[in-house]
Amino acid sequence: MNIEKWIKTNCNTLKGKRVVITGATGGLGKEICQILASLEADITLACRNQTLADKLKTELISAYPNCNIEFVPLDFSNKQSVDKCLQELKKYNGIDILINNAGVYNVPIKVLDSGYNNIFQINFVYTYYFTKQLLPELEKKQGSTCITLGSIAHNYSTLDTDDIDFSTRKKPSKIYGNSKRFLMFSLYELFKESKVSLAIVHPGVTLTNMTNHYPKAINWLVKIGIKIFFPSPQKAVLNVIFGTSHNTPYMYWIGPAIFNIWGQPKIKKLKTCTQEESLQIYNISENIYQNINKKSKE
Repeated sequence: MNIEKWIKTNCNTLKGKRVVITGATGGLGKEICQILASLEADITLACRNQTLADKLKTELISAYPNCNIEFVPLDFSNKQSVDKCLQELKKYNGIDILINNAGVYNVPIKVLDSGYNNIFQINFVYTYYFTKQLLPELEKKQGSTCITLGSIAHNYSTLDTDDIDFSTRKKPSKIYGNSKRFLMFSLYELFKESKVSLAIVHPGVTLTNMTNHYPKAINWLVKIGIKIFFPSPQKAVLNVIFGTSHNTPYMYWIGPAIFNIWGQPKIKKLKTCTQEESLQIYNISENIYQNINKKSKE
């Protein structure tokens, strides 16, 4: 696949558009930003590490001298950081595209300030809170879009109302999948009646820092296997970029055409969650949101 040709064929210019991307300095985040800059977007890097953000900004400006890049600190493991970031982003008086890219997979489990484990808080609780808080800012711009990275791992679990964040589970794939399941289906319901477009995207299987959780003895072998048999990060992020000009209808997502792993981006219907469960997830999400929002005002 000729990536540059694909971008020209499938993507519109983003000149003059304000794009906020979380987790911008990670493996996929950096690749997404490269394409956003090539499309002339005004990019806000919302992420934890200013050193890495400054380095990325320098790289982007070197390649695309006319691009406008800003950094706003954001750490989803800390509520105060999230609220400070929101305050800064609301100063734009409108956001064209929000890309929810930040996330964690296999990290030591601990309970954070939301009362839930860190994977659930970072991947879902504060990402949902962050998105809903910014929805009025997206509504200020015509044709605005929220792009959110989902995962095929969402199908490794179903809702457990007795263990919302899967704190009793041991398998990282199930804990991670549960957090992505909550994020995906809560947003389907949240955006169902909104004039803001939603694009749930799955980049497929690719080599990123998330593979570092494997034991050192086999980590190198896993990386080689992924590199040989699965798409490169440069190709994987095309599913995300496709979302800048293609929204996903209710219960559809964008992912690689072949088994959600290989091939060009394709919009496909999801059959992995009933509407009843999706509404349950949304109601739980709204309760969590209201509790967090209440604490912010105290």
